[in-house]
Amino acid sequence: MKYALSLFLLLLGICELAAQESKPVHQTFGDRRIINTHSVEMLPARKLDFRIGHRFGDLAGSGGGWPTFYGLENASDVMIGFEYGVRENFMVGINRTKGSGPLRQLINTFGKFRLMTQGASKTQPISLVVLGLTTVSTQPKSETEGVLHFFENPIHRWSYHLGLLAARKFNDRLSVQASASWTYRNIVPADDNNDLPALGLAGRAQITKSLGLIVDTTFPISSLRTSENGFYPALGLGVEFNTSGGHVFQLNFTNTRGISETDYIPYSQSNIADGEFRLGFTISRLFSL
Repeated sequence: MKYALSLFLLLLGICELAAQESKPVHQTFGDRRIINTHSVEMLPARKLDFRIGHRFGDLAGSGGGWPTFYGLENASDVMIGFEYGVRENFMVGINRTKGSGPLRQLINTFGKFRLMTQGASKTQPISLVVLGLTTVSTQPKSETEGVLHFFENPIHRWSYHLGLLAARKFNDRLSVQASASWTYRNIVPADDNNDLPALGLAGRAQITKSLGLIVDTTFPISSLRTSENGFYPALGLGVEFNTSGGHVFQLNFTNTRGISETDYIPYSQSNIADGEFRLGFTISRLFSL
């Protein structure tokens, strides 16, 4: 009887441990975006997120400093949009960005689908999300042949992005995300390629209950996207503040001028070593519908 009771308690402990191990992990990151990249986080079903993002001008270098009040008098890019949780594992979004590359006045629509949630079972050590994004430029057609926004064919206005995001929350303090993506532009300069694959890495360190330190980087995989050709990886460092009432505020520094993946991945030409980095922020407000 004694051994049976001991065995029962042992089995009960194992079941309890297994239940804990299979408990889904929440808030791998504090927001649906890290800095430049999307995160594996999803909006809950029937939640609406109103977002405003802003990138100022160069903080230092030839385009920054006191004449531009360290970039605060310039706007590299501005984003206003809405995102909606259709189901627990599926969300959509639409936004308008100013654009910073050769194509401007961009309308971006996207969908995110969660394939796997970390901890939902013992065989799910990570969270896995697929991101699909389309961008269309509403910039007026140029009268000058040879420029990208001449738009000889209406399809030249469109670009596409497909990404796979994999993340793991190691503990309450540390989360890491890796990504692989493919960006396709229907119109490019004569010496460029339409296809552009890229790899990304991001992380979050939770400092306090409401304050987190975030970092991300994206590396285009192309012989045309090197410092010798005037292109640089997208780098970002920032802090995020989670406030009561559904607000998320993020303050960041990044060398990217654009906000959309179809804009900043192909066209990041700012060198941090030359002071070509900028202050940015994102404001998010959630509503229940």
